[in-house]
Amino acid sequence: MGTEELKKSVQRPAWSWQFSADARIALPSLDLFATLSRDLLHHDSRGKGVKVAVIDSGIDDTHPGVGGPISKQVMIEEGPEGFSTIVEEPIDISGHGTACASVIRALAPECELYSVRVLGKWSRGRGTVFLAGLRWAIENGMHVCNLSLGTTKKEFSDTLHELADLAYFRGVTLVTAANNMPIPSFPSLYASVISVAAHEGKDPHQFYYNPQPPVEFGAPGIDVNVAWLNQQWIMATGNSFAAPHITGIIAQILAVYPELTPFQIKTILRELASNTVHESQLC
Repeated sequence: MGTEELKKSVQRPAWSWQFSADARIALPSLDLFATLSRDLLHHDSRGKGVKVAVIDSGIDDTHPGVGGPISKQVMIEEGPEGFSTIVEEPIDISGHGTACASVIRALAPECELYSVRVLGKWSRGRGTVFLAGLRWAIENGMHVCNLSLGTTKKEFSDTLHELADLAYFRGVTLVTAANNMPIPSFPSLYASVISVAAHEGKDPHQFYYNPQPPVEFGAPGIDVNVAWLNQQWIMATGNSFAAPHITGIIAQILAVYPELTPFQIKTILRELASNTVHESQLC
């Protein structure tokens, strides 16, 4: 590189080289909104090929509500020498993860489910283990992560925020349940995630967009029939069961449009939301 070229490169602000004439990447137009309709969510997609991580208490894949085998179950353990990832047979400690998996598979029956077990009995767990499980999912090529859990402890917020941003930049969509109590919880407050709370509807494809975040979407989560322990079904209420509805819908979308990034997915969800009024409906 000559002196003048070196001088010019030094003067350029950091990162600006990505937008120079010889570095810009041509992107194909998505042309989505001309053809996008809610029919996609009802008939055209079953989530095939989409990797979905359920970061929770495990998944019992023998439960008929889960709809068949899952791709892998790992358990995160914390020991004196750090964290270890153990591949294990699909089991569920509390029922919570199986419940979330049943909601996802009802919407996207052909998605590839991965269970990342970070919770124990009574759906309790350690924040450090949660962080390690989320990192595993990001680093192992998941497309969507269902996080029907979170923490109110601020000491984990910075690291969780870093992981949420890492997922965003790597094209991994994080779907998070808002806390059931009116208190801040993480990572549901971050702009890089898709935050979900419950509404009373029963149609699994009916969801709403909230233009006044941090909670951005509402999905069924009140008196929802979900799979549980010992081959049972229960009626459950909580934002935990609203989030997997959105996760399943995202799996449906990604099966048809696999190149979508998290911010594009969020835009499409806003477009498909039941409270979005289109011009044709105003005539």
